[in-house]
Amino acid sequence: MNMNYRVLMVILTVLTSTVMAQTITTPKPPQIAANSYLLMDFNSETLLAEFDVNKKVEPASITKMMTAYVVFSELKSGNLQMGDLVTVSEKAWRTGGSKMFIEVNKKVSIENLVKGMIIQSGNDACVALAEHIAGSEETFADLMNQHAVKIGMQNSNFINATGLPAENHYITAMDAAKLAKAIILEFPDYFEIFSEKEFTFNKITQHNRNTLLWRDPSVDGFKTGHTEAAGYCLVATAKRNGMRLITVVMGTESQKARADESQKLFNYGYRFFETNLLYKANEKRVNIEVWKGVDESVDLGLAQDLYITIPRGQYNNLQAKVDMPNYITAPISKKQIIGQLNIQLHDKVVAVKNLVALKSVQAGGWWTRMTDGVGLWFKSFGDDDE
Repeated sequence: MNMNYRVLMVILTVLTSTVMAQTITTPKPPQIAANSYLLMDFNSETLLAEFDVNKKVEPASITKMMTAYVVFSELKSGNLQMGDLVTVSEKAWRTGGSKMFIEVNKKVSIENLVKGMIIQSGNDACVALAEHIAGSEETFADLMNQHAVKIGMQNSNFINATGLPAENHYITAMDAAKLAKAIILEFPDYFEIFSEKEFTFNKITQHNRNTLLWRDPSVDGFKTGHTEAAGYCLVATAKRNGMRLITVVMGTESQKARADESQKLFNYGYRFFETNLLYKANEKRVNIEVWKGVDESVDLGLAQDLYITIPRGQYNNLQAKVDMPNYITAPISKKQIIGQLNIQLHDKVVAVKNLVALKSVQAGGWWTRMTDGVGLWFKSFGDDDE
């Protein structure tokens, strides 16, 4: 049986003014002095600037974002409480690099260790947390890698919880951005710790090494890293007027450089781009005829919210094209892919999403199936002539 497809053109509803603002051509991204970098919109995951984003690089203390993710997962599942006390091992105390200055055999709360890890970048805190959760840092690293796979970090591998140099310990700029988004989405309350500018433990006050927290009030988190091999690295996120961006710069030359290069990316993204929620998930976009079913039609929509990031002032130029069959036959399962929604800007496709059935449709009784079958047989002759 021949089943013709149809394409529907839908002019997007304007969210703001119907008068199109005067626009300028979007310039190229600024030059960034880093071994790899990216600028990504949080909601649409559109890359607005990028270089070598899948290059495997030493993560240094960016690793602590993954350590934090595992700790947050344990807290969320109820396996840990912020008030739980951890006895500090000699190994944790002896760990080199940046420290929060915990002491052997002293008891420290999970909350203090988490803040010491994130705000003070304490390697000793990381090891103490890893040993408490998994028994050893090596076993904890296995948990890190399992969670990384779940997040979709396809090009990362972790050997330790600290980011101290180790063979086969690496990340990519793209994976770091995925990790940042996962932390914000899954653990919004714990994410706020990344915005804290200082933390005092054992009568020692240390400041957050993310200097963008002081420079740019829209920046509200993420992590620095540095080793001789990794250079100076920074993952950062900012939110202005509801639009959240994520930047990653790996392998810059100095503390100042990693902040400067990240700021360039933020300024570029917010000046020249905007992100809009076009369609919400599970809302009717179109309706399609159903044959041989208990219902005569079914609504189609999106399985997830559709955000789109475009040059500023171009919203009114967006168009949506729906590509779907003229009809479908039951049974139909909920979330079954039926068609496709294509979003275009000046005839260029900028987003493609599946249209899914918003409910299931069971097959009709024998009489419905028989009569509809006859109807489809006659209908097929008409379709062939088109």
